[in-house]
Amino acid sequence: MSVFEHIDGDGYEQVVFCSDDQSGLRAIVAIHSTALGPALGGTRFYPYPTEEEALVDVLRLARGMTYKAAAAGLDLGGGKAVIIGDPKRHKTEELLRAYGRYVETLGGRYITAEDVGTALGDMDVVRRESRWVTGCSHTWGGSGDPSPVTAYGVMQGIKACALEVFGNPNLSGLSVAIQGVGKVGHALCGYLVKEGAKVTVGDIDVDNLARAVSDHGVESVPLAELHKLEVDILAPCALGGLINDDTISELRCKVIAGAANNQLASDEHGDKLRDLGILYAPDFVINAGGLINVEDELRGYERERAMARVEGIYRQLQNIFALSRERDLSTARAAMEYAEDRIRKVSRIRLVRTSEFGPTSAH
Repeated sequence: MSVFEHIDGDGYEQVVFCSDDQSGLRAIVAIHSTALGPALGGTRFYPYPTEEEALVDVLRLARGMTYKAAAAGLDLGGGKAVIIGDPKRHKTEELLRAYGRYVETLGGRYITAEDVGTALGDMDVVRRESRWVTGCSHTWGGSGDPSPVTAYGVMQGIKACALEVFGNPNLSGLSVAIQGVGKVGHALCGYLVKEGAKVTVGDIDVDNLARAVSDHGVESVPLAELHKLEVDILAPCALGGLINDDTISELRCKVIAGAANNQLASDEHGDKLRDLGILYAPDFVINAGGLINVEDELRGYERERAMARVEGIYRQLQNIFALSRERDLSTARAAMEYAEDRIRKVSRIRLVRTSEFGPTSAH
């Protein structure tokens, strides 16, 4: 399938293929929308089996960022980047700086941050070649690692789900299964344990698993069995696609609320969850904490202000649950309508301001 066949009909503005033979860089940057502002999204470093799989992933992720920024009330569009390769073997200063030069050529249409396979130190390296980087260390005026903030936002979302399903936002005594205890999942595990939840974890990475068990005293099960556990809440915090045709009939939870992007293999799986009586917290709403945090850097970072806005995820999910009931939709479709409605209204205002008063800048 050609690149144009992949992007046809979904409103993508730009797809950039980045290559540098000397460093081995092979990367794709996808800008889905700049209707509300510059596209901000992380850089994923992952050993995709094929270039087409990398393209499919970056396109889905970029589109998700458009909805995430819109639902969070941010003046940002949606974009994402992937670097093809094993970060443990192929990541070098030379490669990251070559990537940074590509980011710089986009002139601020795309602003990057860390994601799966990249970390705070990597963003500092990219920042040496481009000003369009967030989530850097404090040395570069950044906010540091956004993972704990993402996890904090997910916990706020889980509380909103608990109120919706169990009538109380108190998490004490609730059983939670976390799929993936990398940076965000590990932080979420800590938050939930402090709230009194009974947490079980699973991860393909034995080091991540051992660290979660040691640090938080939680139980672990094989990753393939985690989604089958009879728990109150299932929290997907690894790669996307956990909810699919094969797994949906095996679910025994009451709530799905986690940090992973693209948790549903297709939009129809959101409808099926509704039919099964499982409350789904749309991923691009509940996991927006990291984006909200790094967006605050664009105005001069203030942690208290950023965290207060992250706590707003609780109210945003309540609004989406109410919209779901009002319009008789799955929460997944209600969240998309919620985001699309804001994009439509605000982008119209931006166009009016541009035509009447000249070009405006989001940041």
